[in-house]
Amino acid sequence: MQDIIDLDRYPLDRPGSSDWQALVERCRADLVTRGMFDLDGLIPGDVAASMVEAMIPRFASDAFLHERMHNIYFKPVEDLPRDHPALRQLRTANRTLCADQIAGSPLLRLYDWPEFARFLAAALDKPELHVMDDPLARVNVMAYGAGQALNWHFDRSEFTTTLLLQAPEAGGGFEYRTDLRSDTDPNYDGVARLLAGEDPESQIVTLRPGTLSVFRGRNTAHRVTPVEGARARVIAVFSYYERPGVTFTEAERIGFYGRAR
Repeated sequence: MQDIIDLDRYPLDRPGSSDWQALVERCRADLVTRGMFDLDGLIPGDVAASMVEAMIPRFASDAFLHERMHNIYFKPVEDLPRDHPALRQLRTANRTLCADQIAGSPLLRLYDWPEFARFLAAALDKPELHVMDDPLARVNVMAYGAGQALNWHFDRSEFTTTLLLQAPEAGGGFEYRTDLRSDTDPNYDGVARLLAGEDPESQIVTLRPGTLSVFRGRNTAHRVTPVEGARARVIAVFSYYERPGVTFTEAERIGFYGRAR
């Protein structure tokens, strides 16, 4: 994996070593204080750039244009009237390549590397993590062109693992508001204030290509701000689960990728 990862800086290949354990502890501390951790430069910039270059033809010919209007929950909320400001309609748009469309990419080699999942499990304080069996969803690569964005939402899963491959000329920042809600308090008024741009605790992080980010997004609202300029924001999403054998339903695949197989 030395050709993909900076293993001198991030010793993922040495589980249990003092350096590996120190990295795990640092990531756990960041999760507590920030709700996320970043490994800046996990992938060297030239490696990230070569990955993007290899995928450009597929984005031009095969990527699915995912474009939809939605609320922050991606579903109706029975507790609220339809005109409640927490249910404001938002636009999300990007182009997506699925795992079966990037065969041979080093991203798949990284995803399937057991020590990568082992490190993530340790950092998240999980007994173990498993790759998905789903041939489409296991790894996705998303490109956000000018005017496109991933709008405000909460994640369905407990955590999200992403790798930024290319930064845009402007915009495309990762904006989040830690613990906007809890498992017992939906904080609808707080959600409404965030959507109105009136939450002083929201933060925007601008990442460099090659940065791995692991984020707890179930109760932390987050978005990617609209991209500006001719260069797209390109990011890979790795999907791991605490149980083996996870796949999406055909309906979920069609909703996310426009096809079931």
